[in-house]
Amino acid sequence: MKRILSGVQPSGNIHLGNYLGALRNWVALQREYQSFFCIVNLHAITSPQDPRELAAKTRELARIYLAVGIDPQISTIFVQSDVPEHAELAWVLNCITRMSELERMTQFKDKARRQRENVGVGVFDYPVLMAADILLYQTDLVPVGEDQKQHLELTRDLAIRFNRDYGETFRVPEPYIPPVGARIMSLSDPTKKMSKSDDDQKGTIALLDDPDAVRNKFRRAVTDSGMEIRFDRERPAIMNLLTIYQLLTGKTREEIEDHFAGKGYAQLKAELAEVTIEFLRPLQERIRAISDEELDRILAEGAERARSIASETYRLVKERVGLVGARNFN
Repeated sequence: MKRILSGVQPSGNIHLGNYLGALRNWVALQREYQSFFCIVNLHAITSPQDPRELAAKTRELARIYLAVGIDPQISTIFVQSDVPEHAELAWVLNCITRMSELERMTQFKDKARRQRENVGVGVFDYPVLMAADILLYQTDLVPVGEDQKQHLELTRDLAIRFNRDYGETFRVPEPYIPPVGARIMSLSDPTKKMSKSDDDQKGTIALLDDPDAVRNKFRRAVTDSGMEIRFDRERPAIMNLLTIYQLLTGKTREEIEDHFAGKGYAQLKAELAEVTIEFLRPLQERIRAISDEELDRILAEGAERARSIASETYRLVKERVGLVGARNFN
């Protein structure tokens, strides 16, 4: 079977956009591909984190992976820092990466603009660690959002460059971007993607939000001018709400537009809130049902399976670049 790998940072609150844009697709893809789903806590510390909260969020995210339907019997679920080869390979890849390549990364430029001289080296180097994550597992397909596509292009470039300079070592991965729902936008600002790191969480539906919070957030969601409820890219706020409704209900665009014909925005928001609450209720119950003992076992087994592959890839990398056997040189 071909292999896929993806991951989410254990920072902030995992939200509906994460589910509809990524996690939902992982659940479907795991039966078609050998699947590795990582909790990328090394990436999380590129920005300041409270240590206890980071540890708690790591375990919370692992529970969410399981609750949405990622099956540890057929997929490998693991924590990035439990496999040290991620950081080790990142250093080797740093040595073939050009400064100019990282300076062109859109996410780095955005963060550097906001933070100016206080931007950390980890933020600059983030795409190289991401490349190491992917290449360690000889990954064929990477489910990514549009905002990560540039980073995946760098990963492909580094794989090709390493293979050219040191001999065939890495598979060159391809992106998987779902055609619908890959970018769920903020309820407060439909020009921005729903984000875990947004200071204003009023625009984000967290997977652990209670019913009152869900209703309040949808009630306050911004809308566009006009009254007609239909899918229209020229009206991004309504388009976003209808896309969420479509993905949660499985109805066609025609069915949805017929259902809301002659109705107002308040009706759409109210129905969307109830659909979301009914989706979240069983998910939250499954999250609470996973014991610490079960979670520890699953993560330990996942790390062992992941490392068995990662260590073999990194052994080959060390041979290629001459790092193996150096202790015998006198």
